[in-house]
Order: sequence, then C-alpha cells, then structure tokens
Amino acid sequence: QVQLVESGGGLVQPGGSLRLSCAASGFTVSSIDMSWYRQAPGKERELVAHISSAGDSTSYADSMKGRLIISRDNGKNTLYLQMNNLKPEDTAVYYCYARAWKPIWGQGTLVTVSS
Repeated sequence: QVQLVESGGGLVQPGGSLRLSCAASGFTVSSIDMSWYRQAPGKERELVAHISSAGDSTSYADSMKGRLIISRDNGKNTLYLQMNNLKPEDTAVYYCYARAWKPIWGQGTLVTVSS
C-alpha cells in the first residue's frame, strides 16, 4: 500500500521545537522531490518547505524561513521537518507530500503552539 505517515506533532509552548517525521511505504522516495505543507483552521493549505530528491536543494516559506530545517534519509525512506522557535500562528495540521507518479499526501499531524 502506497502511503505517507506523519508523526511528531503535538502541543508545544511558544519558542519551543518539534521534529516531524514522514515515513513512506509502498514506494521508494529516493528519486522524488518532497515537501511539507500546513493548513491552519479556516485557511488554505500552504507550502512551508521543499527538498529535492537528493536533498541538495531546499526552500522555505518566508513566514517560517530561519526556523525550519527540512531533511531526508532516503535509506530510511523518511522525510523530516525540524521546527524551531515556534509561534502560536504556526498552529496547523502539517502534511507530507510526495511529487511522485501521482500526488501522494499523508494524513497530517497536528501541531499546536500554545502556552
């Protein structure tokens, strides 16, 4: 079964950090560009970070630039997102996305930033 499964979300205080993981199964991610998106309540889904298949090129949304590190371990078929200095406005469901032979989305993991 082709799927992406995110983990690592939860409740964190402002200024805190979280590391999200996205494990792929049923296909190999090594030749596929991948991304993280997020969707806050009442808002559209937005791209927050992107990484090339080899991991040698990354890009970030301006709203989170300097606070995110996207990485991947193709040997483990896994994508990561390190999030630092989190703010309440970062509260959202975070989704993993693979630009494969078809669009593949994970089910999302909720990140809540609150004191």
